Amino acid sequence: MLIKLSDFLTFTVLKQIPETHQAEAIHFFIYDSIKIILLLIIIVHFMSLVRFYLPVNKMRAFLNARKLYGLEYLFASVFGAITPFCSCSSIPLFIGFLEAGIPLGVTLSFLITSPLINEVAIGLFIGLFGWKVTVMYAIAGILIGIIGGMILGKMKLEKYVSEFVTKPPCSCKGKQKPSGFWGISKALSKDSMKIVRQVVPFVLIGVGVGAVIHGYVPENFFEAYIQKDNIFAVPAAVILAVPLYSNASGVIPIIESLVAKGIPLGTALAFMMAVVGLSLPEALILKKVMKLRLLLSFFGVVTVGIILIGYLFNLII
Repeated sequence: MLIKLSDFLTFTVLKQIPETHQAEAIHFFIYDSIKIILLLIIIVHFMSLVRFYLPVNKMRAFLNARKLYGLEYLFASVFGAITPFCSCSSIPLFIGFLEAGIPLGVTLSFLITSPLINEVAIGLFIGLFGWKVTVMYAIAGILIGIIGGMILGKMKLEKYVSEFVTKPPCSCKGKQKPSGFWGISKALSKDSMKIVRQVVPFVLIGVGVGAVIHGYVPENFFEAYIQKDNIFAVPAAVILAVPLYSNASGVIPIIESLVAKGIPLGTALAFMMAVVGLSLPEALILKKVMKLRLLLSFFGVVTVGIILIGYLFNLII
């Protein structure tokens, strides 16, 4: 149905000539934009419902327990995966966990996973790469959070947390929860659509870049430079991603086009994870809550994890 709608808009409404570069780029842009935005609306509404009933205070108390035999890292990483992708739910919550007495390594598990995996990224991956790759991507991101948090926890870096005291980080803190079916539905829909509106520009920019690549870059253009047997391809992709800044919604459509043009999925995935999880803007923000040694350790562990995930995906896919 979406293909027929895209065909109609591209060839009938916009009167594009089939099998031209311009027509392919426009068709790709229309089809992916509609598909991604529809998935975005559905999944963000669902995750808003989950978060509404999520007992954050109880989770803090639970994660603060000392005898979970490593499961606290799993819970923190999964919690990072289901929280929103904006600053209201990563660094401020990270600070809140530390203030609640939760161990540093556990809080870092949350902080690692939070930008890598969220409902937007999951929705985009399902629409662009299918369920199999999506599940593998989610597991990989959570594993980076778990193992990275454990390693950083063992390094005893608590003294390198900055003396940083914040006021309530967002206006949503302290608000009373709405009551009644319609009150809850209205509030959740309002919050969800606010998230969607914030994300849609990134989606359209990302799909636009992907459309240009899809329509104009020759087939197998990248194969001469980035192949599975190029041992330096994954680290190079991660290093190139660091100066960039985007969230998953903006970079995933670009990754789809790069994969279609010959870049191995693992290399492309490593690039995407580095863009959303290792950017310079994030480092500048984290500098407010971490001293240099902790910041470098955090980025170093995450970098190694992303590179290993890239190699693993290239090996099995």
